[in-house]
Amino acid sequence: MAEPRLNHTPEDEDEPRSSNAPDDSWRSSYRQVMAIGEFRALWLAHALSTIGSNLLNIAAVTLVFQQTESPLAAGFTLALTFLPPLIAGPLLSGVADILPRRRVMVGCDLLRASLIFAIGIPGVPLWAIWGLLFCSVLPTLPFAAARAALLTEIVQGERYVAGLAIVQLTTQVGTLAGLAAGGYIAAMLGVNMAFMANGAVIVLAALIVLFGVRARPSPRAEATERPRLPVMIRDGSRLVFGDQRLRTLALMAWLAGLYMVPYGLASPLAEQLGGGPTSAGLIMAGPFIGAFFGGFVLTRLIPPPTRIRMLGPLAVLASVPLLLWLFDPPLWLMIAALAVSGACSSYQIVANAAFVLCVPKEGRGLAFGLVAAGLQTVQGLGILLAGLLAESFNPNIVVVCAGAVGIALAAGLALPWSRLASRTVELMNQTEKAS
Repeated sequence: MAEPRLNHTPEDEDEPRSSNAPDDSWRSSYRQVMAIGEFRALWLAHALSTIGSNLLNIAAVTLVFQQTESPLAAGFTLALTFLPPLIAGPLLSGVADILPRRRVMVGCDLLRASLIFAIGIPGVPLWAIWGLLFCSVLPTLPFAAARAALLTEIVQGERYVAGLAIVQLTTQVGTLAGLAAGGYIAAMLGVNMAFMANGAVIVLAALIVLFGVRARPSPRAEATERPRLPVMIRDGSRLVFGDQRLRTLALMAWLAGLYMVPYGLASPLAEQLGGGPTSAGLIMAGPFIGAFFGGFVLTRLIPPPTRIRMLGPLAVLASVPLLLWLFDPPLWLMIAALAVSGACSSYQIVANAAFVLCVPKEGRGLAFGLVAAGLQTVQGLGILLAGLLAESFNPNIVVVCAGAVGIALAAGLALPWSRLASRTVELMNQTEKAS
């Protein structure tokens, strides 16, 4: 497969041109990115959307548990948020390469908000809650693909890496804020009002994108005939899995299905320690706390070429802390180990950026959507499988096994990546002229 070419014009002279040219402009990239109005709009909308997603999760689980008093039903409700990518991810992600991307983002948020408002109507039966919850997750797939592709048109080169880092660090903070806000709103105003507040937050995010990001044509607007989605999915799969660099980056991302197993087993792990929901919440928060600080250090203090070469070792190290469960660690040590794992897993920020910049412009939405859908799917399947095994085996053993498998698979990916990193550094140091 031919290497994707990134355009360079005389107007881009302030950007680094090659991997051999010494340039420390990456150190100021955070400030440069936040000075761009369109990026600030995307960032703020993403922050609100992330808070809304986690508010939705805790509100839905609380509502179902109140209706059924069944932990199994509550667990199934959370698992539902992982199933849509498995069923519809590849199909819906292609929309981001057919329609204008701003229109896709705004439309997806408005559709999602309307479904969430419907869940919040008092008296909605359980089967309808599950159906509406499932459908409310579907729009997030083309939304994420469109946002990732649109981001490359707003910021380029190292600024794209910085922008992506800001977005993903915001995800960590927004996750914690959403969980806390969801619990507070549900307790103070009632679960149904929590859904209404959630929908309102997502509508606000849509309005910010509509008025804060300029309209751009579809990347295929010049085509005389738009390809059918099945053809795009086939071509997108060939693009991702036919290129060794893209394939390796995708598989590195999917390792999260293993090192996130303790997140899914938080309740039984806490119960073993004699703890309750508070302990489980601390276990679930551990990886996100580590990912926030790890991502900041990786993107702010480590030069771009070094980051790319660190992907393989960090992917291995992300699963190593799970071996600690062999020794039945206390709660504080569990949280510390998960924070270390989360810090190492911040390699996902760099892998994500490298993947998107290495994909040709016209296929970015679909390629990103395919990998993002796979990431959500492997995390969901990993949690479900771990929960099933924990019914028959000690949860600590399940965590250790997940860590061992994660280390082995990551080591198998780190070896070829050591040969692919140099060319990827060159591509990351080029710039792409914004549309």
